[in-house]
Amino acid sequence: MNYLLDTHVLIWFLNGDKLLSSKARKAIESENATNFISIASIWEIAIKLSLDRLSILVPFENLSTELEKNNFHVLPITFDDTVILSTLPFHHRDPFDRIIISQSLANKFTVISKDKEFSAYEMKLIW
Repeated sequence: MNYLLDTHVLIWFLNGDKLLSSKARKAIESENATNFISIASIWEIAIKLSLDRLSILVPFENLSTELEKNNFHVLPITFDDTVILSTLPFHHRDPFDRIIISQSLANKFTVISKDKEFSAYEMKLIW
């Protein structure tokens, strides 16, 4: 199963945070899971860290190594993703979440997110 983790899910997973649902953790840790992280999430983390609006246990410069260690694959933003984005209804306004939604639709990935606004789109969602 191919999963695309929302930014908060990645952070909670790496921090070992109890806010991450047991269902989400089980999906991520499943033997059959292939987990993807949008480059938009990395971008969002970098911005929030630079604004002191976020803290993570892993130093940002080591995040790539931590992703590799957990067998997470970084998903680039493609032109096809932006085509979907250009037609996406504005149920959700956050630009980072909108690209994650677009990437999940383009790649037919299941998104792991607590964000209830994701359910307004025709996509598979786990929480």
